Amino acid sequence: MSAITSRMVRKQSGRRRAGGRVGRGIVGVAVAVLAAQLLSVSGAISPTSLPPMFEVLGSTGHLFVDPSFLREVLATIQAAVTGLAIATAIAVPAGLVLGSFRLLNQAASAVVEFLRPIPSVALIPLAILLFGQGAQMKVSLVVYASVWPIFFNTIYGVRDVEPLAKETARIFRIPPLRVLTHVLLPSAAPFVATGIRVAAAIALIVTISAELLAGSADGLGAWILRMSSGGANLALVYAGTIFAGLLGLVVNWLLVRGEQRLFRWRREGVGAA
Repeated sequence: MSAITSRMVRKQSGRRRAGGRVGRGIVGVAVAVLAAQLLSVSGAISPTSLPPMFEVLGSTGHLFVDPSFLREVLATIQAAVTGLAIATAIAVPAGLVLGSFRLLNQAASAVVEFLRPIPSVALIPLAILLFGQGAQMKVSLVVYASVWPIFFNTIYGVRDVEPLAKETARIFRIPPLRVLTHVLLPSAAPFVATGIRVAAAIALIVTISAELLAGSADGLGAWILRMSSGGANLALVYAGTIFAGLLGLVVNWLLVRGEQRLFRWRREGVGAA
């Protein structure tokens, strides 16, 4: 009975903390919006550089019901999700194998350390040459940029597995493939989920950046670029940027909630300890 009561108290306390964070966040956003509005209308910053923030917010609201704009956003989401899915399919098995076999990890370390520091935006010209300026170009860049956080988090997760579990599998002579899929992967899953959440933000950033820099035909970045041409639609440029930020917040929130539901056992185990 005391355990149930303790769990209920923890949930209520967590809700209060979450409510407090949301409230403080709303206050911070309101202060920032008012400050930007005052800077614009007072002339401290030229309206040609910073339009009135209330006008920008109005334009942002209209974008939520603009079918043509939403189609551009959908193109960005499709490229980011496709690239993230491919990166996950590559990084998780690679992380499981290299995290389990030290010799393989050492053999691959030189290649990994050479490729990892290369910024994805530096590969845009090469991606255009290989795939053109369409969706394949964006997906290829997302895969490259997103694979690293998932890959390294998977390796960390494998190394965090209880030695007793590995030893038990060895004693019972469980085949290596079954050890990877039935012992290491479930134990490393929370680390993998964290890597995917980090990679999701990177995927969105890289997709929009590629659309902006590569002159893509569609997508949120391409839409912002078109609106910025000639500087005639500055409020819409800011509105599109705000929409991109809101999209990132929603994606992160969904993934955090998914982690909390999938790995509730981990939090409860830590709390009980």
